[in-house]
Amino acid sequence: MKKILIVEDDKDIHSLIKSILKKENYEVISAYSGTEALLLIEHNNIDLILLDLMLPGINGEEIVEKVKNIPIIVISAKMSSEDKVNLLIGGANDYITKPFDTNELLARIKVQLRMNTKNENKKLKYKDMILDRSTRLLYINKEKISLTKIEYTILEQLLLKPKEIVTKTRLINLINENNTIETKIYDENTLKVHISNIRKKIRNITNKEYIESIWGIGYKLYD
Repeated sequence: MKKILIVEDDKDIHSLIKSILKKENYEVISAYSGTEALLLIEHNNIDLILLDLMLPGINGEEIVEKVKNIPIIVISAKMSSEDKVNLLIGGANDYITKPFDTNELLARIKVQLRMNTKNENKKLKYKDMILDRSTRLLYINKEKISLTKIEYTILEQLLLKPKEIVTKTRLINLINENNTIETKIYDENTLKVHISNIRKKIRNITNKEYIESIWGIGYKLYD
């Protein structure tokens, strides 16, 4: 079931959209301010966001700037041609003006979900971390982190099974399998160095810890 976040402070409009989505068997999460929306985005795997612009606290434009790799459909009465262009350039995927037609809204939602589904296997997501497998780049809160070949191999394995421990043996074997320099064999000590380098790169963006060491076994992502 696809999970859609409604970010709308007008309770009547919010209730209307929620009712429409539930009839179509979507899972719905509600936010009535920009700050609340960002918290929900951080702690949920959301498939699509329906976003008003005029919000208390953090406004809709700021959310568009902050959120990456989740489709956003803006629903707002504030929709001049300049507004639409700026929103699309800024990161929104689509827009619809108030008052809106129910069937048009549902159609636009289906289009965005279908497009996003085609790209899902190219991206691994966990909390606010996204690994783009097509470019081998890591994104955290829209910030881009470049990875070496070995760093990418390690992080990809952790993201493929985010709730499980990936053993040191498995990681070392994968690194050596992908090693094109036959004379160099990677061991536990070099694995630790690469884990440390990944952590440092992430700390340059955020103060959060993402990789947990499981003593004597391996590594996993923090819950």
